[in-house]
Amino acid sequence: MKIGFLITARLKSSRLPLKVIMDLNGKTVIERLIDRIKEIQGISEIVLCTSTHPQDKILVDIAKKNDIYYFCGDEVDVLKRLYDAGRFFGIDYFLGITADNPLISIYYSNLIIDEVEKGHYDFVQVDGLPLGSATYGMKIQALETICEIKQVVDTEIWGYLIRRPEVFSIKTISAKGKLCRPELRFTLDYLEDYEVMRAIHTNVPFTNVLNLADVIDYLDMHPGIVDINKNCIQLDIKEDVKKSIDEYYSNNLQKILDIKERVYRSYI
Repeated sequence: MKIGFLITARLKSSRLPLKVIMDLNGKTVIERLIDRIKEIQGISEIVLCTSTHPQDKILVDIAKKNDIYYFCGDEVDVLKRLYDAGRFFGIDYFLGITADNPLISIYYSNLIIDEVEKGHYDFVQVDGLPLGSATYGMKIQALETICEIKQVVDTEIWGYLIRRPEVFSIKTISAKGKLCRPELRFTLDYLEDYEVMRAIHTNVPFTNVLNLADVIDYLDMHPGIVDINKNCIQLDIKEDVKKSIDEYYSNNLQKILDIKERVYRSYI
């Protein structure tokens, strides 16, 4: 089984422009993420999945500089971009996250790998970590299936399509202990998020990568840092879109299951 890590990255952002190339103590946000991914065990290839837009060439240069692969795909359809990248590199299963999350949990990513290697699940997720620390694992066949059944091209927020236990086999890992802090924001959507990330990377001692437990200890000792971005609102899929997807799955369940069976059979 070939397991890759696919990073979704573009430079366009209406709320925090060029956020993934902002500086965090001498490296860009995306480079901090890449450093952490390199610590995960069992990854065959790390692929930066960006678009063909000229603006995103900077990301290609970052991939080359950091000795990882890159893939330039669809500008709008994130799912198609990920699928095309996965097929191009011959990946059977992949872990993934967007590039604006520089503090992923290495420990829980390794647990995802453990579940992935069992081969039982279409999708593996982690609940309870700080927002932005949880990666996910997905079988390439599952990704192809949702690419076939999706009804829109703009698939930036696509989790609602895969978290369907009536169609896909899903494993949820629950975070425990010190890392179970879902109220914390370790993602970058707003300037306040960047201020928090900058404070963490400046003040928490580390060599190559930050220890997530040390980060949480630091925030517990400096609650004022947490207050900076505690009121930031996380973008979510609109309720009318959720309703539309729910109705589509409900009204076309057998059709979707047939599509899944056909896709999975083609990989045998």
